[in-house]
Amino acid sequence: MMMEKAIELANNVEGEIPVAAVIVKDGTVISSAVNCKEKDADVTAHAEILALRAAEQKLGNWRLDDCEMYVTLEPCPMCAWALIQARLRAVYFGSYDLQYGALGSKIDLRKLCNSKLKVYGGIMEEKCDIILKNFFQELR
Repeated sequence: MMMEKAIELANNVEGEIPVAAVIVKDGTVISSAVNCKEKDADVTAHAEILALRAAEQKLGNWRLDDCEMYVTLEPCPMCAWALIQARLRAVYFGSYDLQYGALGSKIDLRKLCNSKLKVYGGIMEEKCDIILKNFFQELR
């Protein structure tokens, strides 16, 4: 399953909030990324944005109509808007983000536009929650 790949990537993130994203087209992974905000000193280097950039380069198009994303944490407003603009078919996420989630938990940016993006939350939620919980416990 594609969420398992995202979880595997998130489990290997070091020095960042452990979030990973995988983009799939026709059942094949075309890109994947993890958060690199600290490593790249780039506020936009969220896993979702980096995975989008890689998929766009691979396909030679910013329109990702036939693609789906699997991400371990519900996207923030920046990432959610980028996913909507990229015209992804669907987003599957693991952990709900009650503080910043922009695909239903805190706000739903799809309501601001004519988005056909399908969203499925809570996919392998417990495993995704544990990754984040462990990371934040180690910080304290």
